[in-house]
Amino acid sequence: MTLTREILDSAAARWPDAVAVVAGGSRVTFAQLLGHASALASSLRARGVAPGDRVVVLADNLLETVVAIQAAFQLGAVPAPVSTLTREDKLVHYLKDSGATALVAEARLTPAWSAAAAKVTGLRAIVVVGAIDAARTQGLPVVPYAEALASPAAPQPAQGTAEDLALLIYTSGTTGEPKGVMLSHRNVLHATGAIARYLELTADDVVLCALPMAFSYGCFQPLQAFHAGARIVLEKGFTYPTKVLELMVKEGVTGFPAVPTVYTLLSELKNLGDFDRSKVRYCTNAAAALSPTLIARMGELFPKASFFSMYGQTECIRTSYLPPGRLKDKPGSVGVSLEGCSFWVENEAGQRLPAGQVGQLVVQGPTVMKGYLNRPDATAEKLRGEGTLLTGDLAKLDEEGFLTIVGRMDDIIKSKGEKVAPKEVEHALMAADGVLEAAVIGVPDPLLGQAIKAFVVLKAGAVADEKHYQKECQKRLESFMVPKYIVFVPELPKTASGKLKKSDLR
Repeated sequence: MTLTREILDSAAARWPDAVAVVAGGSRVTFAQLLGHASALASSLRARGVAPGDRVVVLADNLLETVVAIQAAFQLGAVPAPVSTLTREDKLVHYLKDSGATALVAEARLTPAWSAAAAKVTGLRAIVVVGAIDAARTQGLPVVPYAEALASPAAPQPAQGTAEDLALLIYTSGTTGEPKGVMLSHRNVLHATGAIARYLELTADDVVLCALPMAFSYGCFQPLQAFHAGARIVLEKGFTYPTKVLELMVKEGVTGFPAVPTVYTLLSELKNLGDFDRSKVRYCTNAAAALSPTLIARMGELFPKASFFSMYGQTECIRTSYLPPGRLKDKPGSVGVSLEGCSFWVENEAGQRLPAGQVGQLVVQGPTVMKGYLNRPDATAEKLRGEGTLLTGDLAKLDEEGFLTIVGRMDDIIKSKGEKVAPKEVEHALMAADGVLEAAVIGVPDPLLGQAIKAFVVLKAGAVADEKHYQKECQKRLESFMVPKYIVFVPELPKTASGKLKKSDLR
């Protein structure tokens, strides 16, 4: 394969009548999915969306989300899935930064996307999933999803090369400014194939994805499944664990990708034994590391499943995985390198370190991104030549070459499986009346992975009210970014040069 669209093309040719996607009350075969994607691609092309254009997708884990992403691939355009928690101002940034010519969005999110769309130029088509609010969308190039899907599914000619941009996924860096990670067709295809192989996916597998497809871990689940002819079952999230378990039993799920928060929630369920999990043959984790206690309980949660502890970043998709057979003797490790990839640990001088010593993890291989969209300086800081990524993570290797992640070199917080940039939270706090200074760090939390903790210096006369300032953050931030703890201090620790010294806060 050379182009990402060939994953679905091949699946539809090999397993046309097999069910590809289950979402809500919908079940579509590979042939039907390809037909839907081709029709939407034709509709977008008729409205002026061209190969190479960016298609922003703002929707939950729906059948329409999968169709939209696959339609972009069929057209030779570049899908850019973004979180449904995205606020208007950040959505404006995504649309402008990507130069999007098309937007596929849920009708329930109309207040945010209609306001954002009115502030940008270049959008030629807005495909709306659900009932259109004419009052809010007047003057915008909207089209109902059903109408767009009714277009004749004209064949789309193959577009581009393996090195062309295939997928754009936004992630936050240390500055808090979202950056578009550019992944080529080669990046996507290599990672998809390699992951499907070590998971030993087959056409008999049924994979439950409740991970947001706006992020790398969730976005790649349908691609991996389709590569093997497996079925993907979509759920909008893990808010209701019993609902996920009911769906798992109903659909005969064999593959379950999740994050530590989910495994923790499941381990605390009183009625877990009411649900038959015996068909689940593998589970994966690619977010923050699971605690040794939780790893030890995985056998109770899924008695017949192999557990894969994995490591990756949006910038390199997947770097390593721990073979399940080594989980007992290396429970804290994220394993060995993905096929075709390599990694090492080095010191600040760029010298490779021997086993046991901690340094920055450096990754090399065909899964390493092309760079950050419109950010040559940030790209230069992260990439060392083509295909070599400076991860910013502290790690060590053992004598067998197994990788263990020790921590992060920057301040990014991973909470509820999401990346949180402290500066965004600090800015939100300092935008509230009465706040003089703010500093935010992550602290260990058994449920969240990391909880957000803020240290606040108040102006004279301001009242130290934790709940008040949490509500102020809720006005300005996505829910997962609101601090769990706010501590009021007379001053923040600083270096002699006046720089904030966060190490003292920890």
